[in-house]
Amino acid sequence: MTLILTLFKEQFKNFGLICRLATYDIKSKYQLHYLGVLWQFLNPLLQVLIYWIAFGVGIRHGAPVNGTPYLLWLLCGLIPWFFIAPTVTQGSNSVFTKVTLVSKMKFPVSILPTITIISNGISFLAMFCVLIIMMFLYGVPITLYFLQIPYFFLCLGAILFSLTLLFSTISTMIRDVQLLIQSSMRLLLYISPVLWDISKNPHLAAILKINPFFYILDGIRDSVLSKGLFYHEIAYSLYFWCLTVLILLIGSVLHFKFRDKFVDYL
Repeated sequence: MTLILTLFKEQFKNFGLICRLATYDIKSKYQLHYLGVLWQFLNPLLQVLIYWIAFGVGIRHGAPVNGTPYLLWLLCGLIPWFFIAPTVTQGSNSVFTKVTLVSKMKFPVSILPTITIISNGISFLAMFCVLIIMMFLYGVPITLYFLQIPYFFLCLGAILFSLTLLFSTISTMIRDVQLLIQSSMRLLLYISPVLWDISKNPHLAAILKINPFFYILDGIRDSVLSKGLFYHEIAYSLYFWCLTVLILLIGSVLHFKFRDKFVDYL
């Protein structure tokens, strides 16, 4: 637990630096594009359109999901996923791509995955505002269930930080892991409650709930659509947090053990 506390101290102590580097990361990513940072919103919107045409119009023929318009139901899953997938893949590669730079100066390597989370998180919050606008357009009211959203945002930040810390350490030493992570995230899209409604298949849902992102995606959708409260499944909540703490603990141990040797693996 001492390592975890040290890790959090590094994040809070360097939070200003994290925000500055995240802002620079966003600007540098789109500086050669005419539309600039607008692509942070245009790109996910175009992908939503593709998935909606393929699954909503093509496969479901516009049929709603449990009385909810498919497009709105789809946005509840896709918008968080467009934050999760790139953050995990980019965050797991964040140390490897910057380690030669930080090795030349006094720099807390542990903040590199956090920079990725903050950078992608700005786009996620903007897209979530789009989701709220869509709720008004479809006449879906904001109820007290919406107060659960900050809790699930906290869950999202916790699991992303834990995973990116662990993966960024391992993938720096074993580069094959990065390719495995990229392939796994593509697979997780189709076995998470993003594109498909699996509520009618409880046996399949019980297996897929091993995936910690299931808890978050399902929770955000239930909160937006006023379908359920997070404490109705206490056992599942405990599973999520125990798994997150375990990943964080393993990631912290490995990070502090090997971070002085990262340059040796390049």
